[in-house]
Amino acid sequence: MRLSDSTYSEMTALCKQGDDLVKAGDFEAGKQKYVAALRLLPENHQEWEAATWIYVAIGDIHFRLKKYDKAFKCFYNAVQCPKGLGNPYIHLRLGQLYYEQNNLEKASDELTRAYMGAGIGIFMEDDPKYLAFLETKIEI
Repeated sequence: MRLSDSTYSEMTALCKQGDDLVKAGDFEAGKQKYVAALRLLPENHQEWEAATWIYVAIGDIHFRLKKYDKAFKCFYNAVQCPKGLGNPYIHLRLGQLYYEQNNLEKASDELTRAYMGAGIGIFMEDDPKYLAFLETKIEI
């Protein structure tokens, strides 16, 4: 399946605008651009690879704002989209969100997937508590 060129162009333009707004610190306006891009996808949008990275973008906004329940829903959706399962970044965020929910068994599983897929470097941008937690579960 392939999106029409016009839909793809409009969607990527909205996501670029969203990225720029987020970089400028306007998270809400950025989120609205991402949501608008997601709405351009055909029905059953979770079958489209574009949905994967749009959910990640929206989820990251919620994660940065510590809206962990909303972030979790986004990353849970992303992992079910094409190329979501096995994506180290998605597993990292899911692990961090399970950790924040105090679901430590699932947190350990997801963080291990992230580590196995991308190595220790994937943990370097975030709070060191997640890596410290993982180090209590596996040998790094």
